[in-house]
Amino acid sequence: MAQPFDDAERAAVYRAIYERRDMRHFTPGLVAPEVLARLFDAAHHAPSVGFMQPWRIVRITDSAVRTALHAIVERERIATADALGKRRDEFMKLKVEGMLECGELLVMALMDRREPHVFGRRTMPEMDLASVACAIENMWLAARVEGLGMGWVSLFDVDAVRALLGMPAGAKPVAILCLGHVEAFYPQPMLEMEHWAERRALDTCVFENRWHDDGDDGGDGGGAGG
Repeated sequence: MAQPFDDAERAAVYRAIYERRDMRHFTPGLVAPEVLARLFDAAHHAPSVGFMQPWRIVRITDSAVRTALHAIVERERIATADALGKRRDEFMKLKVEGMLECGELLVMALMDRREPHVFGRRTMPEMDLASVACAIENMWLAARVEGLGMGWVSLFDVDAVRALLGMPAGAKPVAILCLGHVEAFYPQPMLEMEHWAERRALDTCVFENRWHDDGDDGGDGGGAGG
């Protein structure tokens, strides 16, 4: 029978899960190359449907490209605010990215030529996106273990980022990731601290045998800011 981790190892894994934060505030300093290599390797060991490994990581080292990416995000930030109606002013007060301050800026993308990969995707083609999300989470948890903050930015025009980075037809940017040193990790998710949304009670998300309608009609309760 497979053996579980010992108590200290188990506690470390759960600590990384519970203390992971979507960070927006960074302090100056580069990420050491050996640490960055470990984070990339953690991402590359994520599970993927059909073992297709659809993630591609674009490291942004050119300051002009970083500035151009930031401009794309800023345009979408304004458009998102306008779409939020009565919550517009509340949204505009939020710090939604740290792209100009973080030590490393990464773009996580879906690979091109994914269509031939049928295993696990015949009825659920979006499983390639789920696989990329797993790679991002692996990197996020590894970053927390290394004492680094990471923030997921999803406010951008997909075609604009694709064009800026010269992605081939069929490839698609999924996330802009801010990675770097932080003064401290938020004690709670930032959007919870800012009273934008609250974590749902676990029992409203776990069902048995069949779906139970909890009366939640959706709405804009936040984003990746957990």
